[in-house]
Amino acid sequence: MLSRTADNLFWIARYMERAETAARLLEVGSRIALLPSAAGYRNEWDSLLQASGNADAFAEKYDAPLQKDIENFLFFDHDNPSSVASCITTARENGRIVRTALTTQVWDALNSAFQELRQLERTPRGDLELSRLTEWTMRHAAMVRGAIEATLLRNDGWDFLNIGYSLERADNTARLMDVKYYVLLPRVDFVGSGLDNYQWSTLLRAMSAHRAFHWAYGGEVTATKIAHFLILNPQCPRSLITCVEGLSGHLDRLAKLYGTMTDAQARARDMLVTLSETREEDIFDEGLHEFLSRFIRDMARLGSQIHETYLSGDMR
Repeated sequence: MLSRTADNLFWIARYMERAETAARLLEVGSRIALLPSAAGYRNEWDSLLQASGNADAFAEKYDAPLQKDIENFLFFDHDNPSSVASCITTARENGRIVRTALTTQVWDALNSAFQELRQLERTPRGDLELSRLTEWTMRHAAMVRGAIEATLLRNDGWDFLNIGYSLERADNTARLMDVKYYVLLPRVDFVGSGLDNYQWSTLLRAMSAHRAFHWAYGGEVTATKIAHFLILNPQCPRSLITCVEGLSGHLDRLAKLYGTMTDAQARARDMLVTLSETREEDIFDEGLHEFLSRFIRDMARLGSQIHETYLSGDMR
């Protein structure tokens, strides 16, 4: 496969997953905005911008972190490359470029999302509830992912799509957790409080993981249980270990197909072994924010290795 084709497939997946994450961030913000404010509580919308890495770009365009402006910035603003509109538009363009590498069902799912987005952009903002926008985004992201899994040949193109999904989802899960633990919680003495546990529950609901969590653990929602579920539990489809396991598996498939092991496979395997040997006590001894920040950096380095190995030169 040509590297430019692999690169387009890789970024289709990353942009669709990123669009879904932007919608989930908006849902986190809207749910937590319903909470009573607490002393020392930072503006929850500003907190989401900080955690998503978009605070500086937002500040260049808007004077203050008002809810309506942040909703527009994270959903409709094409000046923000991580907005839902930007991500779906770019994913569809990548799909158009490699149309012959996609099934009709995958292309239709991408194109339908783009065409419906254009209709939403023509609708007066006052007629669009935020919950409708976030549900719409997650539904179309699921349709694209479902079409990929149901119809694509299990070749190297399928591997590059899944590598893109796994890499982006791992990064986004870590960032969503960091929104809650590091930015939204007012003070350290709120840990274990009703506000703390409610915020964890809100995060689970925004990640469509609330029911699965209770199936797996039951009882009270606590930071320790959440950390295990979203970081170390391979049964959770969004957990860090599930994403890294997926990355490692698809990279190993590429190594077998191309007959060459690379540093990317070695790094992914090392990350998987490290996570497999990690306990939740180790995470909190290091500090959850510190652990998540280190993981995000490690994923960025792995992403760079994947790009250098497979996406920056011609492959056969």
